[in-house]
Amino acid sequence: MLKMDLEYDKEVLFVRLNGNFDKKGCSKINYYLIPILTKHKIKYLIYNLANLKSISELGVDAILNSKCIIKKNNGKIFLCQVPDAVLLKLKRLHIKMVASEKAALNMIEV
Repeated sequence: MLKMDLEYDKEVLFVRLNGNFDKKGCSKINYYLIPILTKHKIKYLIYNLANLKSISELGVDAILNSKCIIKKNNGKIFLCQVPDAVLLKLKRLHIKMVASEKAALNMIEV
């Protein structure tokens, strides 16, 4: 089961994922997070994946959906603390991967 923690600070939305990102977790992204990104025109999104145990192809697609919304909002998206278990599946998304949330914040001019 996927747990999602959201924090908004200074134009940046932090999404911290914990658990297994499978079909059920996709609905949290697609039906909860994506409408937030669209409605509030969020430009900067940082996913913290430090506690993510696994990710399915549907989970990868859900992250790709959020990338599309951020790009539409002329923003930037980052993945930080990506575990080795999911690294290969996420590389094909061409999303900037950084070591920490602080490193991602340094790359955003807010």
